[in-house]
Amino acid sequence: MECKLKHPDYNSPAELKQILDLNGFSMQKKFGQNFLINEDARKRLIDALDINENSTVWEVGPGLGAMTSEILERGADLSVFEIDRGFASLISQFFKEYADKDHFHLIEGDVLKNWKKQLNDVNKGKLPDRFFGNLPYNIAATLIADTIENNVRFEKCVFTVQKEVAIRMAAKPGSEDYSSFSVLCQWAYDVKPLMDLGGGNFWPRPNVDSRAVLMTKKEDFPRCKNPQLFVKVQRALFSSRRKNVRNNLSNYLKNNDKALEYLNTANIDFTKRAEVLSIEELIRLADVMDKDKR
Repeated sequence: MECKLKHPDYNSPAELKQILDLNGFSMQKKFGQNFLINEDARKRLIDALDINENSTVWEVGPGLGAMTSEILERGADLSVFEIDRGFASLISQFFKEYADKDHFHLIEGDVLKNWKKQLNDVNKGKLPDRFFGNLPYNIAATLIADTIENNVRFEKCVFTVQKEVAIRMAAKPGSEDYSSFSVLCQWAYDVKPLMDLGGGNFWPRPNVDSRAVLMTKKEDFPRCKNPQLFVKVQRALFSSRRKNVRNNLSNYLKNNDKALEYLNTANIDFTKRAEVLSIEELIRLADVMDKDKR
């Protein structure tokens, strides 16, 4: 039993593998599981998260707790979302002392399905200060977009994601990587790359490179009259990258004349494509449409 309660050396693939083998667990490829075995990188990520004993943090995918341990040692109140039952059983033992002090809370299951329930039912609508995670590549963009679209913005987020996802998050208008996801991220946050992490920083070694990104809640949040409409409109304009904004907006409205009217009123060239429009232009268009609906 002792080996189950003892933290492994998070820098040692051999020890990580041993504790999994001892407990009859294996890495689940479908969950995108890779442990960050670079101690310096882990500390730099938590430094960027900027936490202390008064901080409340959500962590996605704690795995065996390498980052979890670092966060708890800095005194924060931590809730973790873990979909793997085996990992959940281990970290509940590793961090029992913190759980007994009500500083560690384990939420089992899929974070995409659980985060709203956790926020509304358990937290009673009180948002944690920080959101953190080495996000599985198959959910990263969906999770980030989902929180923003639901008008949930954390003070700071630090995410490690596939490098291509990170590039999209910070892409500027006119670049090939600029997308609806870029607009969402930069509408809600100041997005700053922290560091690149090659496959050798993880075990098992992934086939892709990762990038850590710091997202800081925008103080000068670009306001729009109807955030839900803005989200829908900007997504519609990016729905077919080969088409211009008039065609995409016409398809969304099922009305070509109205699409032209809105674009002209917003002073947007209807022959342009969405990937060259700034966030301010997209907001202006949504506000014009909202005013007309009223």
